[in-house]
Amino acid sequence: MTMLSIVVPVYKEERNIPEFVTQVASVMERVTDDYEIIFTLDPSPDGSEEAVLRARESNPRVKMLKFSRRFGQPMATLAGLQYSSGEAVIVMDVDLQDPPELIPELTAKWSEGYDVVCAQRKSRAGETSIKKLVAWIAYRAIRGLSEVDIPPNTGDFRLMSRRVVNELNKLKESHGFLRGMVALVGFKQTCIRFDRPARFSGAGQYNRFIGSIRIGINGLVCFSGKLLFLASVTGFFISVAAVCLAVAFAFMEITGAGRPVEHPVMVVLILLLAGIHLLSIGLLGEYVSRIYDEVKGRPKFIVDRAEGFDREPIGNPDR
Repeated sequence: MTMLSIVVPVYKEERNIPEFVTQVASVMERVTDDYEIIFTLDPSPDGSEEAVLRARESNPRVKMLKFSRRFGQPMATLAGLQYSSGEAVIVMDVDLQDPPELIPELTAKWSEGYDVVCAQRKSRAGETSIKKLVAWIAYRAIRGLSEVDIPPNTGDFRLMSRRVVNELNKLKESHGFLRGMVALVGFKQTCIRFDRPARFSGAGQYNRFIGSIRIGINGLVCFSGKLLFLASVTGFFISVAAVCLAVAFAFMEITGAGRPVEHPVMVVLILLLAGIHLLSIGLLGEYVSRIYDEVKGRPKFIVDRAEGFDREPIGNPDR
C-alpha cells in the first residue's frame, strides 16, 4: 500500500498543474517517496488533460481519472478517494491556495495518532469582502444548526487516515459535502491553522456567491433537520399571534373601541405570511430534492479514462 495519496480535483486548470506538481514533488522529498498524486479531471475545454499527461511522463507517481462528463468538484473528490491506495489521503486544490508546504505538518499530526487533520484558514487572500462575509455567515449557520461538528473556516483541504477514507467510501450520499461527511464519520480529529494565499493563476471555476450559498445549503440541509423544526416553530407562533390578533379585533368590534388602521396591517400580515409560506415550501423542496437524488441511485461519477492505476477502486464506484 502507498503511504500517501494526494487527491486533486481539476477543471480548467491547465496553467496551475505544472507548478502544483513541481511544488508537491519538492515538498514530498522531505516526507516520503512513496506517494501518488491523483488528478480527478472533469473534461475541460483547455489543455488540463494534456498538462496532467505531460506531468505523468516526468513523474510516474502522477495518475489521472478523467470523467465522461463534468460531474463537479465534490464527485471528483469522492472518485479520488475511491481510487486512492494511500495509508493516508490528502485532498487539496490545484490552484495552490492549499499550500503544499503544509503537507509535512499534516502528516506529522497524523503520526501523532489523529485520523483527520483539517487545514483551518486564518485569513483568505484574494477574496472580496462580500465573499468573506458570505463565507462567515455560512460557516456559523452550518456550525450552529448542523447535527455534526463541522469546524469553521475549513474547506476540503485535509488529511484523512485510511480507515476514515474506507468509511467515507461506504456512505451513499450523492451530494458530496466532504466537510460534513468527514465530521459524520468521526474518529480523532484536529486542525492546523494557516493563511490562505491567492490563486497561483487564473480564476476559480465556480460562482463566488451562488457557489458559496449552495455549499452552505448542502451543509445545512444534508446534516441537520433543525431547519424543518425552525419552520414548524415559526409557523406555530405566527398562528398563535394571528389568533390573538383576531380576538383583539373581535373585542374592539364588540365594545365599539374602534378599529386600527386596517389596510396597512392587512398588507403587512399578508406579505409576512406569504413570505413564510414560500420560504417553508422552498425549504421542504430542498429536502425533497435531496431525497429524490438519493432514491434515484445514479452513479456519482463515470470514469472515461484512468491512467496509472493497476487495481479496482476501493468501495462501490457505481454509487
